[in-house]
Amino acid sequence: MSGTSSEGKRSGEQGRGTPGTDARADRHTKVTVLVALAANLVIAVAKAVGGVLAGSPALLSEAAHSVADSFNEVFLLAALRRSRRPADRRHPFGYGKERFFWSLLAAVGIFVMGGCFSFFQGAEALRQGTEEKFSGYVAGLVVLGVALVAEGASLLRALHQVRRQGGGPGGLSDPALRTVVAEDGTAVLGVTLALAGMGLHMVTGQVAWEASASLAIGVLLVYVAYRLGREARDRLIGEAADPELSGRIRSLLRAQPEIDSVEALFTMKMGLDSTLVAARIDLVPGLDSERVEEVAVRIKRSLARMCPEADQIFLDVTDRPAGEARESPAATGERGGA
Repeated sequence: MSGTSSEGKRSGEQGRGTPGTDARADRHTKVTVLVALAANLVIAVAKAVGGVLAGSPALLSEAAHSVADSFNEVFLLAALRRSRRPADRRHPFGYGKERFFWSLLAAVGIFVMGGCFSFFQGAEALRQGTEEKFSGYVAGLVVLGVALVAEGASLLRALHQVRRQGGGPGGLSDPALRTVVAEDGTAVLGVTLALAGMGLHMVTGQVAWEASASLAIGVLLVYVAYRLGREARDRLIGEAADPELSGRIRSLLRAQPEIDSVEALFTMKMGLDSTLVAARIDLVPGLDSERVEEVAVRIKRSLARMCPEADQIFLDVTDRPAGEARESPAATGERGGA
């Protein structure tokens, strides 16, 4: 039996970077990101002014957190726009992975601008100590209270968007939306920590409480940045499709009467709703070249109907005519949905 690895011949429109996309969902996600950006800009200014006036390390840490989040929303807006560019000669599989690249930059921003600055503020407060007037405490607590309301409203908007896209892990498949939810959830928890630290500082007179809150915010931000960065990294280096999808594809292939065996199956996520599928299959003996061509086309179309996200499909076909082994001339790659 001799195997061939035929070049993938594409049919369908080349002008789409990630076929089967939901433009309306993207518009809703863009609104969610813009709401988060507006909230973070206003809150960052308020926290910074309040932190300087009150001399509060926890409040300054939260200001750095909001500044980092504001930059990250800009990254996410770039991700939404650039990932939908159509495929071209230089990027024949489209620009879907730009979504993950900009999400990785957002994770780096959270780590550097938010986490590291929070650690610095906490350490400086412990080293030098701070004295705050009652008016400073009041100003800081008012700012944090307003920030908690604003961050909470932004988080509710993001969670509403998740529900619109199906809820659960599937609703967070969009890295831009996932990052907004993570940022807003972290912001609400961070503001709560800052409130607790400032309140305990005011009651006890011990700056260690507020410094500890700043350090806790830093730990929280570093953890969130690590999780978001790891997920973006996995997608960028070529993450396989979900096991459930791979199982359905393998089952469909094995159910075809013309397929003798599925030697290998490879999948890779190319974007938010774009997946590459490559399979090495052996056909039963006795099929002539015309029949092999017909079978290959039918299988690819069946895969595309069953798994719309599998928009890049390539088959490495080995046919085994009776009496002798020969190579299959079948064109084995096709864009899904053809």
